[in-house]
Amino acid sequence: MGKIWPSFGFFLTLAKSNILFFYSVLLPNYLARFLSLFIFLVLASGCSEFNAPANNTVQTSQDYVASVDKWHQEREAKLKSPDGWLTLAGLFWLQEGENSFGSAPNDNLTFPEGRIPGRAGVIQLKGDTVTTSINAGVEVLLQGKPVHEALLYTPDMDTVPRLSHGTLTWYVIKRGNRYGIRLRDLQNDALVHFKGIKRFPVRAEWRIKAHFVAHPTPKQIAITNIVGQTSMQDSPGTLIFTLNGQQYQLDALLEGEELFIIFADKTNGLETYGAGRYLYADKPGPDGSTVLDFNKASNPPCDFVSYATCPLPPRQNFLPIMIEAGEKSYGEY
Repeated sequence: MGKIWPSFGFFLTLAKSNILFFYSVLLPNYLARFLSLFIFLVLASGCSEFNAPANNTVQTSQDYVASVDKWHQEREAKLKSPDGWLTLAGLFWLQEGENSFGSAPNDNLTFPEGRIPGRAGVIQLKGDTVTTSINAGVEVLLQGKPVHEALLYTPDMDTVPRLSHGTLTWYVIKRGNRYGIRLRDLQNDALVHFKGIKRFPVRAEWRIKAHFVAHPTPKQIAITNIVGQTSMQDSPGTLIFTLNGQQYQLDALLEGEELFIIFADKTNGLETYGAGRYLYADKPGPDGSTVLDFNKASNPPCDFVSYATCPLPPRQNFLPIMIEAGEKSYGEY
């Protein structure tokens, strides 16, 4: 089963908005490293030189290090859970009409060989409705019970049902106007061979106070994902912070009860994932203050598996500095 590579449209869009990401993702890793560094130097020309916070500016207590280590352990445990990113084994975009699935090479949706019979069934997309029918002799479960036909998606569904066979689970996802089947495998290679995530040393200097400035009127920002789709996402406001006397800002999104920040910096393509990293922060207090803890900067799921639809940093969230904190790239950087 081949990898899902970003579309040409994705690269064109990304190149226009941030040429660094274009080179980091599209070109071979070693060439990307060189070009990333060169482009960063060009982009950073005219900017003041940035030095990482000095070791003696803030004391890194053992308790603080332990708290970040605990967060990291929980993060890796979540990645390895049945619903974690490491179980992603496939992403198949549905065509209008019938889409055969199974392990046969000529199935429209080719599942891993040996995990399910060939020509196991059909998934049908009709407008905004997805249904399935299972071929005779193949046991597929829905909520633990064998099923021969099932409704998999309608716009008014509160919960999307999941089908399973052996170690496999699959269900419908919707991205923009496209419908796909997301496949999980409890014996996925990415999970079985997971070796842990390398990190920069934990330093309290990278736990930075930030001021949240709410947008005076509702605002949406354009977010492009790894498959080239761009959508407008609600942004509650901007986070402003200072490093070494220089002020920077990041547009935030809202995810549950937390602020979600998709950012890029000058370590991308060198020691960190080429297409940016993620960071969560608490909602601000009454005075607008919150904390950006870059020791908890995390890799997008696309750094681990090829079948996620990761959102990428908007252009305004490019930091022309090196954030030497948080997770390093899981890949070859």
